[in-house]
Amino acid sequence: MNELSWLAFSSQLNLDECRNNAQSHDDCRRLNANRSVRFMNRPQSLAIWITGLPASGKSTIVSALQPQLEGLGLAVEVLESDKVRRVITPIPTYSEAERDLFYRALAFTGQKLVANGVTVVFDATASRRIYRDFARSAIPRFIEVAVECPLTTCMERDRKGTYQKGQRGESRTVPGFQSSYEAPINPDLRIDTTTTSSGDAARQICDLVKARFL
Repeated sequence: MNELSWLAFSSQLNLDECRNNAQSHDDCRRLNANRSVRFMNRPQSLAIWITGLPASGKSTIVSALQPQLEGLGLAVEVLESDKVRRVITPIPTYSEAERDLFYRALAFTGQKLVANGVTVVFDATASRRIYRDFARSAIPRFIEVAVECPLTTCMERDRKGTYQKGQRGESRTVPGFQSSYEAPINPDLRIDTTTTSSGDAARQICDLVKARFL
C-alpha cells in the first residue's frame, strides 16, 4: 500500500468512525481534511541502515539518533535485529540460510514502513553486503552508515557477551570474530566510535539526512 492509498484507507476509516458516532458530515470532512494536511506536510520517509561489528556502538548511536530525527518532523521506527529476530526466528541457528531469510524479511518490513510514511532505522550488523544492498534496492531513499571500531575494542565493550559466547564455544558464527563481516565499501557515512561520541554521530547522520532528503 503506497502513501496515497494508505491516506485514502485511513480517511475512510475515520468517515466510518464519524458515522458510527452520529457526527455530522461537516465534522467528518474537517477531521479528514486536517489529517490530510498533516500527512502531506510531513517530511518524506527514508531508511537508515546502521551497520558495524557487534558491540561497535550501533545501538548507542541509534538511541541518540531517534529523537533527533523525530525533531525533524519524521515518524521513526527502529528495527533492532535482536528484537526482530525473536519474532522471526525465536530459536536462531544463525545459519547462512536463516540469515538470508531474516535479512530479506527485515528489509521487506522496512520497505513497507517507509512506503507508509515511517522513517526506519535498521540497527543490525548484516554481516554480508548483499543484505544491505537488497534493502537499498527496495528503498530508494536509503542511507548506509558504517560504524567503525577495532575488534579488540568491540570485545572490551561486549556488554551482551556475544564474543564471550564465541570464546566459550557456545557460538560459532560471531561476525568479525568467527565468521566474516563484509564492511561497506562505499557507505554514505563512516563513523569511528573510538573518536566520535554517540551524540556527535547522530548529528552527523541528521546533517546528511537534511542535506540529501529534506
